[in-house]
Amino acid sequence: MFETLRYEVKNSIAYVTVDRPEALNAISTKVLTELQSAFEQITDDSQVKAVILTGAGKAFVAGADIEQMSKLTGVEGHEMIRYGSKVMNYIESVDKPVIAAVNGFALGGGCELAMACDIRIASEKAQFGQPEVNLGIIPGFGGTQRLPRLVGKGMAKYMILTGEYIKADEALRLGLVEKVVPHDELIPTCEKLAETIMSKAPIATATAKHVINSGIMLDVPTGVALESEAFTVPFCSEDRVEGMKAFLEKRKAEFKNK
Repeated sequence: MFETLRYEVKNSIAYVTVDRPEALNAISTKVLTELQSAFEQITDDSQVKAVILTGAGKAFVAGADIEQMSKLTGVEGHEMIRYGSKVMNYIESVDKPVIAAVNGFALGGGCELAMACDIRIASEKAQFGQPEVNLGIIPGFGGTQRLPRLVGKGMAKYMILTGEYIKADEALRLGLVEKVVPHDELIPTCEKLAETIMSKAPIATATAKHVINSGIMLDVPTGVALESEAFTVPFCSEDRVEGMKAFLEKRKAEFKNK
């Protein structure tokens, strides 16, 4: 089905693996196209409840495909960046939880891809960076916008202007990742996290994700107003009735996404 990705669904989890280990999983136009297609498939597949995104070999994604980019004109480069930004925005907007299993290098476009996911779990072998200035360019898939929101404006400027890499433990300290685990525990940890989220009411988790993503762009009073309006959606669901009934009856809720 895909040339640059591996895609499979097991136990309601979609596993998306960028599979170009010979190029450290560098993001080409083909990778972007296939990522878009894979996440559209995830959106349309009611059997998929969560996503784990990772890379093959020793890299998550070690950046954009510089060999391809070096041959582009200014107009072509602009078109690629616009398309890549669209793909990252789409991944961020999917109403199912997307977990980045960062198994190695997450540099440039790879760091941006990880940041487009909802939650980032890193192997102790992972490294992060936005080294685009070393190539005479700047981040183009959302790095200048998502990185400051995660690590703060000053640290984002430090990382982007110096191009320095940071290791997993530093990424955790800064808030770029949510957890660091031994390398061989990375996928099992992400699977356990996915299972935990999937056990909750899907309408509630999707609504919460939407409000967080939208509200972070707003001032607090406007964001609170957005939350108040969004609250109505899960509150009017059958799952809300089931969830509260199960709580009162001291049993596990059986959510049906209705």
